[in-house]
Amino acid sequence: MRNQKEATWSPLFKEAVSRDFESFHECLDQDKRIALHDVAGSKVHAEMLARAGILTADENGKIQTGLDQVAEEMRSGAFEWKTELEDVHTNVEDRLIALIGDAGKKLHTARSRNDQVATDIRLYAREQLDLLADDLKTLIGAFVDLAEKHADAIMPGFTHLQVAQPVTFGHHLMAYVEMFLRDLDRVGAARERLNISPLGAAALAGTGYPIDPEYSASKLGFSTSFANSLDAVSDRDYVVDVCSAGSIIMGHLSRFSEEVILWCTPMFDFIEVGDQFCTGSSIMPQKRNPDLAELVRGKAARVMGNLAFSAALMKSQPLAFNKDQQESKPPLTDTLETVRAAVSVTAQMIPTITVKHAKMLVAANQGYSTATDLADYLVRAGLPFRDAHHAVAAIVGAARDKALPTLSELSLAEMQAFAPGVREDVFEVLTVEGSVASRDHKGGTAPRRVRQAIETVRRSIA
Repeated sequence: MRNQKEATWSPLFKEAVSRDFESFHECLDQDKRIALHDVAGSKVHAEMLARAGILTADENGKIQTGLDQVAEEMRSGAFEWKTELEDVHTNVEDRLIALIGDAGKKLHTARSRNDQVATDIRLYAREQLDLLADDLKTLIGAFVDLAEKHADAIMPGFTHLQVAQPVTFGHHLMAYVEMFLRDLDRVGAARERLNISPLGAAALAGTGYPIDPEYSASKLGFSTSFANSLDAVSDRDYVVDVCSAGSIIMGHLSRFSEEVILWCTPMFDFIEVGDQFCTGSSIMPQKRNPDLAELVRGKAARVMGNLAFSAALMKSQPLAFNKDQQESKPPLTDTLETVRAAVSVTAQMIPTITVKHAKMLVAANQGYSTATDLADYLVRAGLPFRDAHHAVAAIVGAARDKALPTLSELSLAEMQAFAPGVREDVFEVLTVEGSVASRDHKGGTAPRRVRQAIETVRRSIA
């Protein structure tokens, strides 16, 4: 009986593979994710070989039938994976030969596992990116729905996590929508860049057979075929691209998760997340922890680690293919699976959020959040902005000295001591309602503008 090395490669190898090396080397756990894509690529490759006269019609027919059976066995779970065969490509070929005989041995003509795996990974990534784009649209829709319900709800806006100016909760949520819309663009751009077929590049130099790479590319849904065979098999920058897009998505989800965690604390008490996405404590019966948000925040670190790993993996590899590239699969698959899960479960959490308008409104009135509105009032009265800023700072200082929670609790005379241009109508601009309503321009926090933004987004993702 031939040993595994001879069976897979050639009689050049006389000794069997070390068991420890075999275990260290095999990648079937990852390859199972791309198995059906491998079959799909093989079917197109055989069809192309038949069109080029390299396979007979009968041989192609047998290969197509055999590969269909292999795919069905994979879907049903009946396919027998053999770790000694190292990877998905050899497993598929071995099973195909067992099913159809010598015709199966001709399938690998004019290709290498190098262009084969590069094709499979791109097909897998493209499929997952399409699903991720749909997931992002669902997430955006959930944010938009919640924003519409609370377009008028006033809350404090923060800088440096200090109360800055009043905004609406709807406006705040729509800020995340803008982030996720950019993420959707990034996913589309990553998909576009990887949607180039490497099939036909063979090991590194192309092949001497009269192949038609453009035909294979078209049949597999790629936009075009490779322009350089060395690049086609040796680079994994598209993996870094996907991990980069995934990292930015997780960064945005993590920022929102952090706010959810803060807003659920008694110190904020702005919202409550549905029971379905919270856990309790084994010792403290009063605890109600927004664990989903914490898990998303934690998984963001893992995805960002995948980006660093995938980028570092490629930095010192000479052309062309190197076995190091086997290690590009785990960060890619983990990123896509983790990001898709995080996006999906966050979208499910959003509709369960109960918003506590009264608590938000109280908080919006703290921290002298309408101080900028008072400065703008003085500018409209003719005072240069820098002088108005200085005068309002003194007015805020006076309110603090008297432990007054809002500027409107100072008397007119007290304000006039620092800003003689203040009149009775000043109290109209010191309300958080007036402040929010005055930001009535594109991109502003006024409820009318928030609703306009919502409709624009709804049309864009329809």
